[in-house]
Amino acid sequence: MKILNILPITSDLWTDEMDKYVTKYLLPDTKVVTKILAHGPASIECEYDEVLAMPEVLFLCRQAEQEGFDGVFINCFGDPGVRAAREAVNIPVFGGFEPAVFYALGISDKIGIVTVLPEVVSMLNGLIRREGLESRIPSLRYVSIPVLDLSGLDKLIAALIVESKKAIDEDRAGTIVLGCTAMVGVKEAVEKGLRDDGYNITVIEAAQASLIMIETFIRMGWHHSKITYMPPPKKDRLWWSGEAARKVE
Repeated sequence: MKILNILPITSDLWTDEMDKYVTKYLLPDTKVVTKILAHGPASIECEYDEVLAMPEVLFLCRQAEQEGFDGVFINCFGDPGVRAAREAVNIPVFGGFEPAVFYALGISDKIGIVTVLPEVVSMLNGLIRREGLESRIPSLRYVSIPVLDLSGLDKLIAALIVESKKAIDEDRAGTIVLGCTAMVGVKEAVEKGLRDDGYNITVIEAAQASLIMIETFIRMGWHHSKITYMPPPKKDRLWWSGEAARKVE
């Protein structure tokens, strides 16, 4: 099977090491192809960024289905364009939020999410409310590190451990979900740091969880409901061009 990994940003921050890490639990014959945006934000850290990313994300999802991909991973914890893409295509589409949270629901009653910046909190609270999970996700914290600076792994790991402990002690979280799909390669260290201090819990890395769920949907022959995600009505729609394609700050 073949899965398209869409980075809904213009920054080429996805490394070979990150690719190996998030795909290591997939079946040997599963191929993951990564694409980034030609137009959009350098990173997604607020709803403004999310909206700027969506048009090309939808274009790439439609293109993926036409090119024979079996599923699409929109590689962002904010799930930008996921619901719209499900209306547009017939192959499984997931972002980072739903799979990680759905798996966490099977592990503990209360979930703690630790994300990047305070600007992301409102966006993620919207996703939590949409899924009706306010009582199951009482803790939403952040490490105050921008997405494009997450490559400093020692700093990230230390901050994640601190905020995870707060989620456990103050909010009674029993599972920690890393609330950014660029937090790659740190799950094991965070989990070990917590367990060394007596916190025997599981930490879920979102990109791994998403790819596993997409692979499972493909293998089981499942697809998103076309009663829930009805195909868009046919009409003229104009793509960005000319003056509209200029740089936006």
